[in-house]
Amino acid sequence: MIAPGSRYVALGSSFAAGPGISPIAHKPASRSGSNYPHLVAAELGLDLVDVTYSGATTANLLDTAQDAAPPQVEAVTPDTALVTITAGGNDLEYVGTFIRGSMLNTLARPATLLGRRVGNRIRARVSYLKDDAAYQAVTDSLMTVVESVRDRAPSARIMLVDYLTLVGPSTRPRLDVPLNEEQLPSVALMADGLAAAFAKAAATTGADLITASAASRDHAIGSPEPWTTGFKLLGGAPYHPNAAGMRAVADLILRTLKT
Repeated sequence: MIAPGSRYVALGSSFAAGPGISPIAHKPASRSGSNYPHLVAAELGLDLVDVTYSGATTANLLDTAQDAAPPQVEAVTPDTALVTITAGGNDLEYVGTFIRGSMLNTLARPATLLGRRVGNRIRARVSYLKDDAAYQAVTDSLMTVVESVRDRAPSARIMLVDYLTLVGPSTRPRLDVPLNEEQLPSVALMADGLAAAFAKAAATTGADLITASAASRDHAIGSPEPWTTGFKLLGGAPYHPNAAGMRAVADLILRTLKT
């Protein structure tokens, strides 16, 4: 267990930052005051340093500034006791691809009135599949993040927290998931590849693995109690954790810390 008052540094992209979830803690980062780092810190009485930032890639964690924010790993100091990491999805353009495909499909609906060929041409502009090298690059980057954190804080407990599931057994094409039956499995394959990258990185580095992806399969979009949002053409944060999803991820982390 991490002692109350210990320094906790949260690193990651939007699935850790929590865009669209009130209250807003940092507007430029689209960071919520109710994201999983804040919930974990409140439960355990930790001194939270939350540098999660929507849109971050693993490079932004390691060595590349994002807007006015320095590389996130610089927040890790020798006295840091806990570090959580959720990143890599933007390296693959995972959610971005899902959003672009949904947007193009939505815009293509009127085009199908002019001909199926036109609509299919619009939809074909989005590629949903990545090669093995892309997933291996994410694995390698996550390993580098863990190693960098360990160099800066040798005694810290490090947790790789993977991504909540978007497309699950109950997900079907509909207004808030405007992909067809051929596209949805491709998105799910990308998610599987991302989860595997986390698992490999954790196994190799010895970091703890929090499998939010597995825990949320029955809480995907279209389920009775979804932990993520669906698609909206305007407004909101489509295909991202909702408040219930952040609470669930926080509970997974807390359960692991207490064992």
